[in-house]
Amino acid sequence: MNVKLARSYKSKKGNVVFVYTVTGSDEQIEQFKVAQGDNFREDENGKPLWFTTRCVGNSGTLIITTKGNIVPDMSQFDQANSLAKQYGGNFGQELARMTAEHLLGTAPRQASQAPTVVVNETPADNNTGSGLED
Repeated sequence: MNVKLARSYKSKKGNVVFVYTVTGSDEQIEQFKVAQGDNFREDENGKPLWFTTRCVGNSGTLIITTKGNIVPDMSQFDQANSLAKQYGGNFGQELARMTAEHLLGTAPRQASQAPTVVVNETPADNNTGSGLED
């Protein structure tokens, strides 16, 4: 099952609660409903909602455990944490920053092409044809 961040709010206790829209196959949604039990909620469009106090980024994946609990798949975050600890220092810090940006969907977009270079095409006054002025 996949989740997408819909919104967040502060609870009466002051905790930030993240609300995710859940998508998946009909079978997965049925399993989600059963696992949620009395806590099952839908949005105004009838899409299932998942509430958590732990942010999993703008999108993520849910797992239903063998005990019927719903948990986010945090394996990519765990891998990033392990790599950052392995390398430490500036490199580990940079790995952690880049991975967090990627996982949270905030990484800067890379240009798909090399930058365009504009060349002055005005002929030079000295007629040398080089396009350079003296």
